[in-house]
Amino acid sequence: MPAISSVLRLVSLAALLAAAAPAAHAQGGGGLGGQGLGGGRKGQRLGQLENAKIAFITNRVSLTQEQAQKFWPLYNEFSARRRELNRSGRLLRRDVSEGMTDQQIRDTFTQAFAMRQQELNLEKEYFDKFQKVISLRQVAQLFQAERDFTKEVIKRVAGAGGQAAVDTN
Repeated sequence: MPAISSVLRLVSLAALLAAAAPAAHAQGGGGLGGQGLGGGRKGQRLGQLENAKIAFITNRVSLTQEQAQKFWPLYNEFSARRRELNRSGRLLRRDVSEGMTDQQIRDTFTQAFAMRQQELNLEKEYFDKFQKVISLRQVAQLFQAERDFTKEVIKRVAGAGGQAAVDTN
């Protein structure tokens, strides 16, 4: 069962990175590895996954050097905010238990729905902000690249028994 647990952790991590994910940036520190979210081997895997995502997005969105300098700080800000919302949402979903009353379950779901709405509002906000530094077509490519990256990581983790190498092309 430890192998299944590792796979589930990696799949959760991939989902977190892509959907919340993703503190990808090409300039300087401050990504997932630099925020104390993992040490040792786990931190190394986080760094590898983060680097793969940066390369994947950079390739898919075809950023110029000038665009990249403006884009990555904005994307990192977006990712950090989205990651926090996702973390809060996961905590809410974990709270549902057999001992809860119907009203408590309803309240938990109401909070979870509000959290998902906040995520949508955040995406809309950054959709507009991204267009100030990259083209509309590149913004569309960005969101598609995030989804594709998550799918690729999940596929590789499921198919390779935990090896999360991702092709950046």
